[in-house]
Amino acid sequence: MHFLWVLVLSIALLVLPQFVSANDLEIEFTKNDSYSIEVARISVGDTIKWLPKNEGHNVEFFAGPEISLPLKSEMDEPYSVVFKTPGVYLYGCTPHANMGMLGLIIVGNDLHNLESIKQTALSPIGQSILKRLVRIAETQTRSTTKSP
Repeated sequence: MHFLWVLVLSIALLVLPQFVSANDLEIEFTKNDSYSIEVARISVGDTIKWLPKNEGHNVEFFAGPEISLPLKSEMDEPYSVVFKTPGVYLYGCTPHANMGMLGLIIVGNDLHNLESIKQTALSPIGQSILKRLVRIAETQTRSTTKSP
């Protein structure tokens, strides 16, 4: 009977973390009108928390894989989103996005909607920053999918 109890407990300890664990990633609004992490890679079910370390910023989603994107945050307030749908999300600071305060989130290493992200209407500066972020995302994806 003791052996059975140990076996059940061991299996539970191995399986439960896969179902209940999720990671949190913190991104700050920096004094340079940017986000501390511009291209974030997370797993499905992970949470991103944006922390206001500088005034005058927020988070607004411009594009993503979902029909209904997360709501826009309040200015200068902490904000948190749990990402349940794989794909690429484009977000930025409402008053500064066209000046280049943008970020990408890749959920589940899934770039299926990257082409639609590239088509997002932004200012010339915003488009230039978006192109740089897309190159980073594509490079990271290639380096994580290479086999040794």
